[in-house]
Amino acid sequence: MSLISQLCGDEIFDPFLSLINKCPVINTPTDWKETPDAHIFVSDLPGLKKEEVTVEVVDEGKALQISGDRKNEGFNEDNKNDKWHRVERCRGKFLRRFRLPENAKSDEVKACMENGVLVVTVPKQEVKKKPEKKVIDIEEIKG
Repeated sequence: MSLISQLCGDEIFDPFLSLINKCPVINTPTDWKETPDAHIFVSDLPGLKKEEVTVEVVDEGKALQISGDRKNEGFNEDNKNDKWHRVERCRGKFLRRFRLPENAKSDEVKACMENGVLVVTVPKQEVKKKPEKKVIDIEEIKG
């Protein structure tokens, strides 16, 4: 019996469910809110410990990256005595990347995790205004 038949049983294979399980956006739902002082990212990572999650500032401080690996605990193809009726929980590696705005203090990012919820705080800084357009007078060359 094939692994797909073992996993799906008598049900029709559901490609939508397979797509959901492979989609990092759906696998790692993340909220991003902006307060007067910071950008706050909240990611649901049920079942993961902080040691299994990596939070990085990449692209020269221009992007926040959250990654990790959901282990295949309990899912063992070698045990032929197990009969899986449904496998819906997401497994494997995930990666989310968010482009940080210009006002992000990417060198002061803090992260904490409790009960499978990751909270990343990116403080804000005041962005220097670009200089106004200055018209340069063109002088006449004498000679």
